[in-house]
Amino acid sequence: MRVILYTGKGGVGKTTVAAATAVLCARLGYRTLVISTDAAHSLADSLDVQVGEQPTEIAPNLWAQEVNALHELEDHWERIHRYLTSLFASQGVDDIVAEELASPPGMEEVASLMEIKHHKAEGRFDVLIVDCAPTGETLQLLAFPDVAKWYLNKIFPIERRVMKVARPVVQPFISIPLPSDEIFGHVKDLLLDLEGMKKILGDPKVCTVRIVLNLEKMVVKEAQRAFTYLSLYDYLTDLIVVNRVLPPEVTDSYFASWRRTQERYSELVETAFSPVPVVRTKLFDHEIVGLEHLSEMATSIYGDEDPTKTYHRTVSQRLQKVSGGYELRLQLPFVDKEDVGITHRDGELFVTVGAYKREISLPRALNGKKVTRGRLEEGVLSVTFADARR
Repeated sequence: MRVILYTGKGGVGKTTVAAATAVLCARLGYRTLVISTDAAHSLADSLDVQVGEQPTEIAPNLWAQEVNALHELEDHWERIHRYLTSLFASQGVDDIVAEELASPPGMEEVASLMEIKHHKAEGRFDVLIVDCAPTGETLQLLAFPDVAKWYLNKIFPIERRVMKVARPVVQPFISIPLPSDEIFGHVKDLLLDLEGMKKILGDPKVCTVRIVLNLEKMVVKEAQRAFTYLSLYDYLTDLIVVNRVLPPEVTDSYFASWRRTQERYSELVETAFSPVPVVRTKLFDHEIVGLEHLSEMATSIYGDEDPTKTYHRTVSQRLQKVSGGYELRLQLPFVDKEDVGITHRDGELFVTVGAYKREISLPRALNGKKVTRGRLEEGVLSVTFADARR
């Protein structure tokens, strides 16, 4: 199954672009599902049809789904949620407040993304188009599996062993309910699901990300940051979609200043995101709502091309052997040297860019080696590893 994620700053038209792509995929004969994981669903409005919590067939080869985050949360978080609710309630927290506290921020969206893993396992569709939340929320969600993996490997086994020994001794003397081994089992299942989701989203042969933007300063800057962080977490961005470009036939003087602004940022987008391809679609003189208008937009974006193809295949992370050791190269465009931090522990490299930190698991070939050099040049971070004695 081909998975394509569309993200971008709120209001740039990513839902419309995602829906248009899905319509074209279906008309090319692919069994296509377009799914919205954004809590503020607008997919049904774009398609101009009723869309349910489960895949709803709306045209030949085309299904749509607006994920009910609360329903997904119950499936993946129910028993853990029940335990946390009782924990907070035991400390005198109001029942309703305890219910709210038991659902960590962002957990609903994470549960929504679990649908990707479900559909991949089911094998019902050829193409899955995902209308993601606005950029910041999407980046947090895509980083979540890395955090979960670290917790699963480092913290979870220790906590589970300690609790198994301490629970029968300590529980009779305290009023706080301690988590049962069953709860730990459900936490483990949840974390494994997240890791499975990461394997799908992080496989460039299966999944790519496409950034939708408008030719405005704030939008372009946010798109650049998104591109950087997607590279940090090793997600492949294969296409930039520029939406709402003033067409040449618009010659009214009222739009002259706006056109000059768009032309300036159009050049910036071309150079800044290179070598990732950039495609454009014009600002239409009517609403892009309904299947026919979405098909019109898809033709404007993709022309005669198949939108399921991978437009760019350069993966951001690569390890290669060099004289005297190994070099890890990671693409980090649009950042300055002072914004990047590196921490090395045996088997792990931590790369920090601004507020985001990624743990990179190093191959066995680097065991016993230390970082001897780190440099950032032309948007590429190069970290050199050599024998500790060197």
